[in-house]
Amino acid sequence: MKILISDKLPETAIGELKKINGFEITVKTGMTPEELKNEIKNYDGIVIRSATKLRAEILEAADNLKVVVRAGIGLDNVDLKKAEELNIKVFNTPTATSITVAEYTIGLMFAAARMIPQAYSSMKEHKWEKKKFGGTELYGKTAGVIGFGRIGREVGRRELALGMNVIFYDIFDIKTDVSAKQVDLATLLKESDYVSMHLPLTDKTRNMIDKKEFELMKENAVIINVARGGTINEKSLLETLNNGKLKAAILDVFETEPPTNYELIDHPRVIPLPHLGASAKEGQERAGLEVVRILKEFFNK
Repeated sequence: MKILISDKLPETAIGELKKINGFEITVKTGMTPEELKNEIKNYDGIVIRSATKLRAEILEAADNLKVVVRAGIGLDNVDLKKAEELNIKVFNTPTATSITVAEYTIGLMFAAARMIPQAYSSMKEHKWEKKKFGGTELYGKTAGVIGFGRIGREVGRRELALGMNVIFYDIFDIKTDVSAKQVDLATLLKESDYVSMHLPLTDKTRNMIDKKEFELMKENAVIINVARGGTINEKSLLETLNNGKLKAAILDVFETEPPTNYELIDHPRVIPLPHLGASAKEGQERAGLEVVRILKEFFNK
């Protein structure tokens, strides 16, 4: 079985795949869409992360492709409808990076509460602006978690440990052992000091947070998106920031990546990051080994 790895995967996972009898592993990253279209026809399986975009025209060119494995959670970079039509199975690794992203989210909350990035930048400019960067505690604040799946629940557990009040919204009725209250989206936005996004990009979640949702939010609230670009309407976010309502917006994901909306990137109350949510070493190792397990089971190796 010929397997193409088109995005970066931990060397431990690549090594394990190469040990499997009957697997021929090719690592070829950074391909253009046209290069991928020409290359993919030679393979029975492909391993991707977020960089590779398996759109319809590429899948149609994959004459021998039987399986796609995404080393990560989101599958918005795969045309799932076309894959199903072509009988190509698609898998992801939803549990591998849950803790990774949850810890990252909490770190970003601290960064916003204590204005750490701004103070750091000020010091790099050789300034001593101690009075300018007074912050707030997270203790006692209300955290609103949008999307209470594996990652959202891990975030909620950590927020509770910090003494925060945790509420959540999900499109499903969630039964959970986490001591958090499920509310509707309007209530969450009205009551939360910190709002974090942890849900996939679908037709239902696209522009979930738009102008009318921003109008519901508290003055000086913080919104954090470590989920998918497109779940927050960037134009409406920029308008809200310009109106002075939000304390901060922390964006790890964007509608277009790399982002081109530099007015948003450069805004003084935006903390922009290059899609680092799942990038911790441990999470990537777990995701890589999960890829190995999936491929072994799929091809009965």
